[in-house]
Amino acid sequence: MSTVLKFHADPDFDPQALSAEVASLRAGERIRLLHERLGDRLVATTSFGLQAAVMLHLIHEHAPKIPIVFIDTGYLFPETYRYIEQLSGLLEKLDLRIYQPSFTAARMEAIWGRLWEGGHEDMDRYAMFTKIEPMNRALRELGADVWLSGLRRSQSSTRSDRPFVERQKKTLKAYPILDWADIQVDLYFNQHDLPRHPLAEQGYLTMGDWHSTKPATKEEAELSRFNGEKYECGLHLASGGADFQI
Repeated sequence: MSTVLKFHADPDFDPQALSAEVASLRAGERIRLLHERLGDRLVATTSFGLQAAVMLHLIHEHAPKIPIVFIDTGYLFPETYRYIEQLSGLLEKLDLRIYQPSFTAARMEAIWGRLWEGGHEDMDRYAMFTKIEPMNRALRELGADVWLSGLRRSQSSTRSDRPFVERQKKTLKAYPILDWADIQVDLYFNQHDLPRHPLAEQGYLTMGDWHSTKPATKEEAELSRFNGEKYECGLHLASGGADFQI
C-alpha cells in the first residue's frame, strides 16, 4: 500500500549545513529562505490543530506558494472541521491541498472494525490507512521531497534533539518553529489576532481524531493520545516509506 518516495537532493546538498544556516534566522525568514532554495520541492503539512494557525500564518505571509497538505482522516472533531473553514477563509492566499484515505471511514470499519480500539498492530494499520498512505500519495502527486512541518522541541521528549533540517529515512524535513517555546506561540497568536481552535479552552493539549484524543494536564501530555499507548500520530515518524510508527 505504501509508496517509497526517495529524496533526490543534489550530491553536494548538506542538510546539516542548511540547518545551521537557518538556525540564526527568524521563523518567517527560515520559511522564505527554504522556499527560495528548494522551490517546488517543498511542501508543508497541517493538522489544523491547537497551534496550526501559527505556521499557516507564517507561510501565508512569507511564502504562500508553498503547497500545504491536510490529511482528513474522516474522524476529526466537528470543531476541527469548522476551524478549517474559519482559518481557510482568513488566510485565503494559502495553497491548501486536502487528501483523504482511499478507504472511507464506513468501509474501513465494516471490513476491519474499530482499529483504533485494538492493539499495536491494529493501530499501526489504522495509521497506514488514514495517515501514511494519503501523505505518501500527496508527496508523490506534488513531486515534493522536502517536508516543512510545525514540530517544536518542547512538544514531546521524542523531539528534543531535532535539528532544523534533517534527513529522516527517505524524506528531508524542515522545522521553522522548532525552537519556539509555548509563550512564543501564544504571543504570535495575540500579535496577529489569530483565532484559537474551539477546543483549546477545554483542556486539550494536542488535537487529533475524536476517538483517540482526550483532555490532559501538561504533565500528562503524552497520555492524551491513543490512551497513552502512543503519542506521535504517525506522520512525523514516517517519511514516505513503509516504515512508520504512531
